[in-house]
Amino acid sequence: MNLEELYIRYKNMVYNLALQYVQNIEDAEEITQDVFVSVFYALSTFREEAAISTWVYQITINKSLDFIKAKKRKKRFGFIAGFFSDDFTNEINTPTEFNHPGVQMEDKEALKILFGHINRLPEKQKTALILHKIEQLPQAEVAQIMNMSLKAVESLIQRAKTGLAIKIKNTEG
Repeated sequence: MNLEELYIRYKNMVYNLALQYVQNIEDAEEITQDVFVSVFYALSTFREEAAISTWVYQITINKSLDFIKAKKRKKRFGFIAGFFSDDFTNEINTPTEFNHPGVQMEDKEALKILFGHINRLPEKQKTALILHKIEQLPQAEVAQIMNMSLKAVESLIQRAKTGLAIKIKNTEG
């Protein structure tokens, strides 16, 4: 399969998965581009030990997590640098824009809160939850994508659901 065929086949999956991580159209588009640049450069090294979709999922997850980490570092650096500039603004407390297509206006606030809680889960719990509950992949496929045992993925999903329930209860109370 060449890069063009890969792009046509997986662009929506990559974009949607990235969007689950960042909840912002422009950021998801940037991640999608980064994923396919990586796929282009790594395609010759793909060993076909797993399905190509699993490989693309893994790259997308890694690029999404890297993007989030870079954005946090940038905010942290901006916050620290702000102490030394005259036009100090507290970017750390600025909430990220929730810009997810297909979400009704009245649902945006509730969904923003939910994704805020999901975003604060540990990375592996967040990834397992997104892949299984949002992307609706079977747990066996999630295990393969995450390179973990099925039991480990089941445990991650359960801990993520429990953690979310606690966070939501604390928000409501």
